[in-house]
Amino acid sequence: RLPVAEELAPRARHGFAANSLLCRAALAGGAIDAWSFTAVRIASGAAALVGLASLGGKRGEGRGSFLSALALYGYAGAFSLAYLSLGAGALALVLFASVQATMLGWSAWRGARPSARELGGFALAFVGLVVLMLPGVSVPDPLGLALMTLAGVAWGAYSLRGRTAGAPLVVTRDNFVRALPLALGALCAALVFGTLHVSARGLALAAASGAAASGLGYSLWYLALSRLTAVRAALLQLSVPVLAAALGILLLDEHLTWRLAVAGPLVLVGVGWAVLGRRS
Repeated sequence: RLPVAEELAPRARHGFAANSLLCRAALAGGAIDAWSFTAVRIASGAAALVGLASLGGKRGEGRGSFLSALALYGYAGAFSLAYLSLGAGALALVLFASVQATMLGWSAWRGARPSARELGGFALAFVGLVVLMLPGVSVPDPLGLALMTLAGVAWGAYSLRGRTAGAPLVVTRDNFVRALPLALGALCAALVFGTLHVSARGLALAAASGAAASGLGYSLWYLALSRLTAVRAALLQLSVPVLAAALGILLLDEHLTWRLAVAGPLVLVGVGWAVLGRRS
């Protein structure tokens, strides 16, 4: 029996948080450029998913789509480029505000209205996110702001399309494979018009981001999405910055701050209140 959505979604969110850490370690440290990071991330994710699908006997044509692949690459590419010009605080606020606006706006347009409990949980969680991120935000670079907004809209669209996509592993595999030509084409254009730099550490971080955190994480997310409303799927993602901050303390020797100590419980309680309130 497949686990229920509330058991699957936290595992997917761990993948999202790990992606944030791997991207931070690779790009902020200058180990690799954004175009190469994105291309390796997509290629390694596609390779891992093709292998997993083959081991599972799922060699047939997937049921992904070009639009989903475009949204996937739009998110991954814009996120990497924006990371070079936005601080972590501004990055998280802009990204998750854009994701929420896309998913909640689509849900409202389709006639689904969030309950009072979901609105209250969203408000509490978003206050926690602002507490966590806002003190570290400076005036954002306009290009970085536009890129991160694009990344949030693309991820929101990718998540929405996943709610009715079908077999998660096969669909995610197909989306990554379809996104690979986009990634390679952008990499070739960047090579012609700019300069690229790649180190062994950068390649390893990008490959880990693609194969494990992206490929497996996004498959779990698509599996959870089939059991979640658009509103709840949007709300669950607000906990990702808290998980990323906690992993940064454990793995990157970052320090526990009062902001995380206050914001973490606010976000998690808000998400839990909104998402788990109807389980009984």
